[in-house]
Amino acid sequence: MTHQTIGERGEVLTSEDLAALRDNLHEQRLFRQEQLRQFAADSAFPADDPHGAGEDEVRGPGQIEVRVKLAASARMVLADVEAALTRMDTGTYGICHLCRRPVQRDRLLIVPQARYCARCQQVREAAR
Repeated sequence: MTHQTIGERGEVLTSEDLAALRDNLHEQRLFRQEQLRQFAADSAFPADDPHGAGEDEVRGPGQIEVRVKLAASARMVLADVEAALTRMDTGTYGICHLCRRPVQRDRLLIVPQARYCARCQQVREAAR
């Protein structure tokens, strides 16, 4: 694919950039999928528990809550990564979902699944 995106300050997102970003997103997807598989496996009866006690009896409520939040975070990041890969496939990758301007190249190189340009991301965070 030889499609290029011009950023706000004239930075060009080259086909090499896109290929590297796609590889990064694929790696992130594999990592999150494995992380979620591990969370699911850890939720089963612990192998070192001869009495078959459930997770609630082996781990404290605080540990369970942390694991639930980590799993939810992993699912959210995985969804963002999948959406970014879909945008790459449809040719809409690198376009801000709010202002429709190109997302800065440097931002995408740091956060490849970014949906918003830096300005719109700041506006969204300030509104929280």
